[in-house]
Amino acid sequence: MSASVERNRQSWRALIGAIGLLGLTAVIGTATPAAATPATDLIVLPGASSTEGVAVGRGATFYSGELFGGDIFRGDLQHGTVQRLVDAPAGQMAVGLKVDDASNLLFVAGGSTGQGHVFDATTGGAVASYQFATPGQSFINDVAITQEGAWFTNSLRPELYFVPISPTGVPGDFHTLTLTGPASDTSGDFNLNGIAATANGHTLIVAHSGTNALYTVDPATGASSSLVSIASPDGILYESGRLWVAQSFLNQIAELQVSPDLSGAVVDKVITSPHFQIPTTVALHGNQLLAANSKFDTGVPPTADQYEVVLVDR
Repeated sequence: MSASVERNRQSWRALIGAIGLLGLTAVIGTATPAAATPATDLIVLPGASSTEGVAVGRGATFYSGELFGGDIFRGDLQHGTVQRLVDAPAGQMAVGLKVDDASNLLFVAGGSTGQGHVFDATTGGAVASYQFATPGQSFINDVAITQEGAWFTNSLRPELYFVPISPTGVPGDFHTLTLTGPASDTSGDFNLNGIAATANGHTLIVAHSGTNALYTVDPATGASSSLVSIASPDGILYESGRLWVAQSFLNQIAELQVSPDLSGAVVDKVITSPHFQIPTTVALHGNQLLAANSKFDTGVPPTADQYEVVLVDR
């Protein structure tokens, strides 16, 4: 086992341990007015005590969540402003998140609560909540959007959860998809992580932190196949044959070219920034990538003075 892989496993072990100690008693911050970014490539989340996920919405809007508090921030990439959109109740968490542009719904993975949440992306109003798995025995990590609905990963079980979205934009009852094949490995402390989908929704791609690999998944059967080995994979993003992987504990984003048949992928380039501090998720807006700085290198829970979203050219 390489030294980098062992460091990754120790880091995920520390994260799971800290979340277990916190249980469901996370403290939420108070509402904070909008604040301007101090630099064009760094947007501060005012008053945040942690962060993990980032997503883009309509126009120049982006979203980021407070990992240990569950609050959601909404920002404007053109003006560099940010405000708190969702003031979550005590005990909620916000890990990965995605916006469905068609319905304007924001889907949020709820971490060790075993939950997923849906909000109105404009008002922040609660639309739906789901209890996917047992609290404390699961970690709902990330979410991907398809034309039919939203898929969530669980880092402690070989399962995905699907929430359908009706043609009128109403989320329905969820169902559980049990994985088979290499993506179903749960021997690590932290396993399934980021998730993405092809444009037609016929193939899912999942990151696996325990095996340091990416896999494809058939959303109809749960069967999985190897795509590529890559160190420290966290949040992922797929678009038109390109795949971006936040390699969190390596402080970089890898850009991969995926074969047309989704049987393999190769790294084309590695993107770095002096502002990266354990970037856990990645989103795309035009020619820019957004990455959420988790700052897990300061501790778990992290103890940094501020948390931010980093912008880099893709």
